[in-house]
Amino acid sequence: MSTPTVLGLDHVVLRVTDLDRARDFYCDVLGCRVEVFQKKIGLLQLRAGDSLIDLVPVDSQLGRMGGAAPGSEGRNMDHFCLRVKPFDAAAIIAHLRAHGVDPGKVEQRYGAEGMGPSIYLRDPDGNVVELKGPATSKEPPTGT
Repeated sequence: MSTPTVLGLDHVVLRVTDLDRARDFYCDVLGCRVEVFQKKIGLLQLRAGDSLIDLVPVDSQLGRMGGAAPGSEGRNMDHFCLRVKPFDAAAIIAHLRAHGVDPGKVEQRYGAEGMGPSIYLRDPDGNVVELKGPATSKEPPTGT
């Protein structure tokens, strides 16, 4: 079995204390644009070239799961995502388990290329990594 080839960074998720301030910085200062706001879970996704920068307020549904707000005692990044190919879920899960990694469930999630399969896992330091397959739909998730 061969390992999948990493294609690049799909997205990065930043926990922020002020969503408007963060959006203004990334859009007005760095030139990103709003792609999708998933209000129900409090996730603002910004287009950054071929990738996305996701902003999650620390007091939102997703943000609260990360613990303390960004600072010396709290983490700012929720996870990062790598696009991989091929995305053979069974082979990827077997490969991860063979290396002592306990992967999460395969789910359809929205990323830089659209909706597609992904798996969450943790690196040895506890950082969350998402492995993302190709988009199966360009449509944003419903309920946004």
